[in-house]
Amino acid sequence: MQVSIIKIGGNIIDDESRLAAFLDTFAAVPGKKVLVHGGGKLATKVAEGLGVQQQMVDGRRITDAETLKIVTMVYSGTINKNIVAGLQARGCDAIGLTGADGNAILSHKRTHPTIDYGYVGDVDMVNSSLLTSLLLLDKTLVFAPITHDGKGQLLNTNADTIAQELARGLSSGFEVSLVYSFEKSGVLLNAEDESSVISRIHPAYYEELKASGAIFAGMIPKLDNAFAALRSGVARVIIGKAEELPSLLTGVSGTTITHA
Repeated sequence: MQVSIIKIGGNIIDDESRLAAFLDTFAAVPGKKVLVHGGGKLATKVAEGLGVQQQMVDGRRITDAETLKIVTMVYSGTINKNIVAGLQARGCDAIGLTGADGNAILSHKRTHPTIDYGYVGDVDMVNSSLLTSLLLLDKTLVFAPITHDGKGQLLNTNADTIAQELARGLSSGFEVSLVYSFEKSGVLLNAEDESSVISRIHPAYYEELKASGAIFAGMIPKLDNAFAALRSGVARVIIGKAEELPSLLTGVSGTTITHA
């Protein structure tokens, strides 16, 4: 039995018309599916409006107590429920979740030798039995990037990580396709040329690409995560544009990361 886990980012979340078009496409994808969304720029905008200063380190939000309140409201409230409502309007029976709902994702507060990230979570456990039960009831799951520690503390958690951990957790019972969507059409041989998409990358070819400097540094963490997902049991990882979702899932577009 197959399940598709699709992660979308701010380029879709922040654009009302692009989000609407994506939901049309996503709702029409056949089979069991999970959508993981980030927060886009809305949390920063709300924080600025409330006078709560935001601090980013290496693209990651430092989450103090006030910021945690904001991202919880924005991610699991406004964004998540608007997506769920949009899917319901398209005939897709969706349930919006955070990691705290049904103890779906358990995390711990991140520790770092030099940086205090605040209330940021690193995932410890995915409740695969709960998620499997919901998928078998033909529910589409929509995850906001908020988890919990099991002791009453909510935690802001990277959406890419949530998608990967969900894929890993469900891979024992499903054939999982994990899709990371972003602004480019896939992994490019030439960062300036959208037509230079590499259609398929296996481990040996990845090492060649890194050694030759053919792929730019910003893509390496994404690919490292993709291969980590494969090693944990995920069947395939696909990188490409959310607007091309049907062709991504069939391997016609984007970059597919495979075992061999």
